[in-house]
Amino acid sequence: MNINIFLLSFIPLFVAIDIIGTVPIFLGYTHGISGFQRKKLIFEAILAAFIVANLFVLSGKLILDFMGITIDDFRIAGGLILLVLSISDILSSSDNSKKPSVDIGVVPLGIPLIMGPAALTTIIILVRNYGYVPTMVSMILNLFIAWVVLVNARWLLKIMGDGGSKAFAKIASLFLAAIAVMMIRVGVLNIFHIK
Repeated sequence: MNINIFLLSFIPLFVAIDIIGTVPIFLGYTHGISGFQRKKLIFEAILAAFIVANLFVLSGKLILDFMGITIDDFRIAGGLILLVLSISDILSSSDNSKKPSVDIGVVPLGIPLIMGPAALTTIIILVRNYGYVPTMVSMILNLFIAWVVLVNARWLLKIMGDGGSKAFAKIASLFLAAIAVMMIRVGVLNIFHIK
């Protein structure tokens, strides 16, 4: 696999998942639960994200075709959602005061915090642009990174500090907004056949 194609598929998905920005939220949700329960939640979250992502990798285009939605329609809709989510995230402050819970692995941790609309839209676009293999490799590597980051979340937060983690999340949201604008632009240009 060409290294350029791998990077072009890996980086947008890494930005869309934004696992570093998820760390403060994850720690807020899991504050006060045991290390064993935290590891169990991480496993459930990564597994749920992997299953949902695979559904989109393998059948995202079929679902779109069945519903009569073109990839450019989805690109524009996904871009608009990403833009709203990223602007909302940039303008809002993180709330780390969630009550501890041991059943947040699948929802909201796996879906939508790890594999949310941003990542799912990105996956469909990546399959269309680069094919299944680079997208699958990028997805698996990104989910592995997500697992490593969440397992080491407390250590990572100590190094970056709460402010550093929030700053990284805001920067990732800014890049996500730029990706969203690019998706909308490409979708509109393709629909109107403008080169």
